[in-house]
Amino acid sequence: MRKYLFIFKSELMSNLQYVFDIFVGFIGYFIMLFILFNLWEYMYSDPSELINGYTMSQMTWYVIVTEILWMTLGGRKLCRKICNDVRGGNIAYNINKPYSYIGYSLFSHLGGIALKGLIYTILGMIMGFCFLGEFPTINIFSIVAVLITGILATIISILLITFIGLFSFIIEDANPFYWLYSKFILVLGTIFPIEYFPAVMQPILTFSPIYVVSYGPAKLFVDFSWSNFLSVLIAQIIYVIIGYLLCTLIYKKGVKNLNVNGG
Repeated sequence: MRKYLFIFKSELMSNLQYVFDIFVGFIGYFIMLFILFNLWEYMYSDPSELINGYTMSQMTWYVIVTEILWMTLGGRKLCRKICNDVRGGNIAYNINKPYSYIGYSLFSHLGGIALKGLIYTILGMIMGFCFLGEFPTINIFSIVAVLITGILATIISILLITFIGLFSFIIEDANPFYWLYSKFILVLGTIFPIEYFPAVMQPILTFSPIYVVSYGPAKLFVDFSWSNFLSVLIAQIIYVIIGYLLCTLIYKKGVKNLNVNGG
């Protein structure tokens, strides 16, 4: 585990020199939230009005949290890197290293986005308070619970994207699959909560990655309960295990094919 923490720390220190770029990137995040804030303000004739169980304040905070998770992820960069490693043969150099390629990808990417996630979270909270003049009803315990689910959501996203990238062992380029996955998460999991979709779709979305990578942490932030926290946490643990096993399976199969074909 120490070697993975070293990888995380190395990437984190490396990204300290790009703090200015992170702040510049926040401009796009600000514009997105400003547009959505005005959308909710238009839809809600009364800020206390409930639409599918959400007030205007809750909807705004929901989008702030899901956008933080989405904007800090850097999924396209990760998928492109893994695809290039597989197609270019760079992945062969990691076979005999004293760490797994999956673990390396996970902790390396976590280190690369940790600072960005912290900055976006702080600025997002400030911006949300400036828009609304209030925070959701939260306490120190619920904040810790939301942070735990937010970190697990990021880990699950990285594992799923790693799995998609490793499909380059099977097909020439897995980037189109990431494009489909990203649009699925963005359209169905970032802008609107599950409750906004037709009743027939809600069970499907609840069992999909949307529940654990975006909806769960955001829902807990705007309407926290310990029962929901346990449900989200259990689902996330299951997804972490499944995601890691899927990555390991496709990686071992790909490495085996490399060895059979002489690297």
